[in-house]
Amino acid sequence: MTAHQQGTTVPYSPPPQSNRLIDNHGRPITYLRLSITDRCNLRCHYCMPEGGADFVPHAEILTFEELERVVRLLSALGVSKVRITGGEPFVRQGCMSFLQRLRGIDTVRSLHVTTNGVETFRYLDDLAALRINGVNLSLDSLDPGRFWQISRRNLLHTVLSTLDGCLKRSLPLKINAVVQEDTEDSEIVALADLARQHPLCLRFIEKMPFSGVWSVRAKSTRSLRQRLHVLFPEMTPLVTNGPSTARLYTLPGYAGQVGVIEGNSRRFCTTCNKIRITPVGMLKACLYDNGVLDLKAMLRRGADDSEITQAVIGAVAQRYRDGMETEEHCARECDPAMASIGG
Repeated sequence: MTAHQQGTTVPYSPPPQSNRLIDNHGRPITYLRLSITDRCNLRCHYCMPEGGADFVPHAEILTFEELERVVRLLSALGVSKVRITGGEPFVRQGCMSFLQRLRGIDTVRSLHVTTNGVETFRYLDDLAALRINGVNLSLDSLDPGRFWQISRRNLLHTVLSTLDGCLKRSLPLKINAVVQEDTEDSEIVALADLARQHPLCLRFIEKMPFSGVWSVRAKSTRSLRQRLHVLFPEMTPLVTNGPSTARLYTLPGYAGQVGVIEGNSRRFCTTCNKIRITPVGMLKACLYDNGVLDLKAMLRRGADDSEITQAVIGAVAQRYRDGMETEEHCARECDPAMASIGG
């Protein structure tokens, strides 16, 4: 990434012998979303084109050894929470073994996985034994026909098996549901009812421009949060400790919580503590940038740990203030597929 235009950022001067990753706006970076594959067994139309994304060759994806090395270096800089994503992480052979290796890194205090649930039920006992800190399950509808329409696959029954299995094993569970232009109120209410019945967090997500196709971005006259307040007028804000992408709410008689992630509105940028690494090893300081550091190139040309560490510190030191500013400076002709970024 080139230096920001004059006046848009505060010059970064890391403190002497600093061993923490802090951006140029004073935000500590403690959270890594690590995508281990761009492949997925669903074809959700808001995430990738109907024929699938242009998957990169396996040789271009970081090996598990490379991924582990990067996690160790970042955790030494203060990254304590790691989320494994895809694509769908469990379509990559060896995903569970990799999770077990990450659990062996003492400085990774919180290990999470985001999944579509299609194959995950096979690994639930292993995840429970691993003491996984959280499972984020993508589930946009409880109606089989609607699920097929969204995902282009008739696999709702397997996703619900994963949901039931997580609950039976008391795995910490969040359900992520993307609300689209044609999502009916009845679908939202049905999904929220899962949080009424079970101690989970049901998070409704604004649709974001990462479908892998060129699109015209329509502006809604009513925010998702406003829509939820109309459907659930008794929602009470829940105070959360530390940075959070979701606004959480309690409802009378609910065993769990309901939340909203305003990823397109980008209302949580001021406290963002997150960076991403794509399957091909591109470090992203923001979801909306085009990549700020090619870690794969450094790893495969033999860069030592110090060189990689300093390059990461330097990249994070040129972070834009928020997603709006990032998008303004990082124009692109086509919206990339979320599967190629890391959902």
